[in-house]
Amino acid sequence: MRRSVVYSVAGAVLALALVLTVIGVGDDPSALTNGQALVLGLVQGLTELLPISSSGHLILVPWVSDWTYLEQNDRFNQTFDVALHLGTLVAVAAYFWADAVRLVRAWVGTLGRRRISTPDERIAWFVLVATIPAGLAGFLGEDVIADTLGEPWQIAILLALGGVLLWVADRFPQEREMGDLGLRHAVVMGLAQALALAPGVSRSGITITAGRVMRLDRDGAARFSFLLLLPTVLGAVVFKGVTDVLLGELPGGWTGPFLVGTLAAFGSGLLAIDWLLGYVRSHTYGAFVVYRLVIAAIVVLVIVSGARAATF
Repeated sequence: MRRSVVYSVAGAVLALALVLTVIGVGDDPSALTNGQALVLGLVQGLTELLPISSSGHLILVPWVSDWTYLEQNDRFNQTFDVALHLGTLVAVAAYFWADAVRLVRAWVGTLGRRRISTPDERIAWFVLVATIPAGLAGFLGEDVIADTLGEPWQIAILLALGGVLLWVADRFPQEREMGDLGLRHAVVMGLAQALALAPGVSRSGITITAGRVMRLDRDGAARFSFLLLLPTVLGAVVFKGVTDVLLGELPGGWTGPFLVGTLAAFGSGLLAIDWLLGYVRSHTYGAFVVYRLVIAAIVVLVIVSGARAATF
């Protein structure tokens, strides 16, 4: 997608989200407000696609801001999370539409010929195989993850640890492109992606880290991370959408926050993709390592000072 199109679409979508917030469409002051949804949508779009943990930030922002509605209303929180991920999913699908269509065609072609030969065919199978471990882990361990992980003190530890791992991985040489990797690499990438179910790890961060350990160039590692998001998040959005939305009952006060949050996540997600791909062509991932360590340190200081509890 051309940069001019990216910025035009992102600007229009974010402007619409802001207008809806200002005029209070569907806003319910007793629930999550449109203003809070706008902030969380922006946070989701940026942090889902940068290697800094969206799930961690979506907990830390309400925690430090003392927004307790989502924490106290789990059903609303889960459904709102689906809406935010739908926004980033659409952003990635729109940005990489041509690549996605090409890879799907390549994958279908391998079924007829029963062999994998071209780089596109290898990438398509890589993405499919790497999606399986995360999907199984999410399906089987959803309740355990929700009940035991996601506390601010845990997020701080995982942000710092993930930052160190990214720093180490980014020192590996850039010797490979996406089409050079095989299915055994896909299994390793899939296992790494499953770790991102813990808030603070970062799905993009751990997959970029794994890609750099496999000696992918920085651009290729980022692109692989974005492509892996498509089937992974699509599966989660469809599953949660069916169970929480279609078969469940939409929570009260959902209209405004869901619309504003989804639009904000879509617009900021487009900007994050374009910026990251441009950035890593001439820079290391060091800035994200520093950011993760700084945020982890701030969380620890906030807890130690007594300003906020270690749990949320």
